[in-house]
Amino acid sequence: MQVITELVERAKAGDEAALSAILIKIEPVLRSFFISRIGRRIDVDDLVQNTLLRVHRGLVDLKDNSRLKAFAMKGALYELQDFYRGRYTAKEALYDAHDPPEVVSNDSRPEDILDVEQALNSLSPKAREIIELREYGYKYEEIADMVGSTEAAIKMQVKRAFDRMKDALMMFLVWIALPASFNR
Repeated sequence: MQVITELVERAKAGDEAALSAILIKIEPVLRSFFISRIGRRIDVDDLVQNTLLRVHRGLVDLKDNSRLKAFAMKGALYELQDFYRGRYTAKEALYDAHDPPEVVSNDSRPEDILDVEQALNSLSPKAREIIELREYGYKYEEIADMVGSTEAAIKMQVKRAFDRMKDALMMFLVWIALPASFNR
């Protein structure tokens, strides 16, 4: 117990070796926590890494150095909640976001393709920026810092933006579903 407290104190003071020792020490605990809840899936590695990052970023806020494990497990719980709520997505893009691959299909009719770009255009520039940042994998707190807002306001903006996009896409689907005589 004394060793952990001293390691945390040194890590807070900027000792990289102490920080590495802490992260190495809590990694197996986090891994077993996630495996016991979601099984041996590839997501476990991401959850562990994100929790370790939470611990690293929040270590300066830890008031009682002897409570490191509880602090880490609270971060793990938050990551697990995001995972179960479906807010957890891979953060790596398989292509450059500014140069996505072209999808070519010879048998598609233009009216059969949902126009997501048009739905995005129905949003205000700020709402579109927030949705795009969310798609890039940023957390609500990070987006709030970027745009100078609160986390709660960002969550509400995302909800409203998705509602507006859903409405725009539903109108498109209704138009597609109408008999040909009404569409022409």
